Amino acid sequence: MVASTEKQLKLEKYAGLLLIAAAALALIAANSPLAGAYHDLLHLELGPSMPRFGQMSLHQWVADGLMAVFFLLVGLEVKREWYEGRLSTPAERRLPILAAIAGMGLPALIYVAVIGGDPALMSGWAIPAATDIAFAVGVLAILGRHAPASIKLLLVTIAIVDDIGAVLIIALFYTASLNVWALAGALALAGGMAALGQFGVRRLGPFMAGFALLWLLVLASGVHPTISGVLAALTIPLGKGEPRSPLRWLEHHIHPWVMFGVVPIFGFVSAGVALGGGLSMLAEPLPLAIFAGLFLGKQLGIFGATWAAVRSGLVPRPDGTNWRQLYGAAALCGIGFTMSLFIGALAFPGDPARIDEAKLGTLAGSLLSAVVGYLILRLAPPVPSSAEDVDEAGEIFAGDLEEEQDG
Repeated sequence: MVASTEKQLKLEKYAGLLLIAAAALALIAANSPLAGAYHDLLHLELGPSMPRFGQMSLHQWVADGLMAVFFLLVGLEVKREWYEGRLSTPAERRLPILAAIAGMGLPALIYVAVIGGDPALMSGWAIPAATDIAFAVGVLAILGRHAPASIKLLLVTIAIVDDIGAVLIIALFYTASLNVWALAGALALAGGMAALGQFGVRRLGPFMAGFALLWLLVLASGVHPTISGVLAALTIPLGKGEPRSPLRWLEHHIHPWVMFGVVPIFGFVSAGVALGGGLSMLAEPLPLAIFAGLFLGKQLGIFGATWAAVRSGLVPRPDGTNWRQLYGAAALCGIGFTMSLFIGALAFPGDPARIDEAKLGTLAGSLLSAVVGYLILRLAPPVPSSAEDVDEAGEIFAGDLEEEQDG
């Protein structure tokens, strides 16, 4: 998520480490004598009966309930960045939009190529298209001075656009049969919440109550209920120029709860995959396709689009960066983790074996992307006062990472 101060960067580092620890704990539990208790916990039914689901399991409450709060935070950040932040002008939007589109498209194409067009696996095409910004920024925070501020800025803006794409994919491609009346009610409620802001309502109570009701309506509609978080976020007033912005206040106060609560809890309930077949399971078409999409597709798509956009003159190269650092940032975008695990569960509902294979491919691709991205940035030379020539970027594709400096 957004890391604009040293204190926030330190928090992001700890949040990233907590997420890694939660995932590791889930893997240990799923591959130990505790496996039975772990899976019983995930399938424990609790709470009231809900539309379309009846009584929901703990895993469903986390994936469909808590993750709606995660998407609320995503929506708040996207709205703020779009109107007054790092995506507020067409010039600032150009590079992250181009890079994010390529960084979602190429992994999906690689996935389809690796599975050989198998219809039984086609629903997983979007799994490697996602970037986990919490994990990626956590790695950048660990790097400290080896990751320039401009690299952090670029990665965060790409991830914000990536989040928009992931939300659209979930809404358009992972929606069950629709209840038109519930959907109409949800849209009408979202419109009413937006009207509250236009009429000067600045107290968050009505918006939060609306968010809860909106979640129920979207859940009943057949659209994935996490979309309610984004819809609710878009209705909350930004309050530009006001002394107390409702949107900024809410974003600031739910950010630590999401990063230190929701995200690691989701990591714990989602990352537990049994490795009974060993790493040889990675050779299966589904995990291999996800692994290749995340590790190869993300870095080649994002770096390739960045290089082409700079070379063509569409955008300047981000200040204070060299091509090796940009390639390292592109590699970090292959950390799919939270969003890839989330989409993997949506892609193969009711098929635990396929979901486990998707988890394995996600974990392997994300881990290797994190390690490679970290090493590239850690070993990259500091940027001199003058910029390198754009043509040197082509050397990375050729495998020659040695850069020359021009003047």
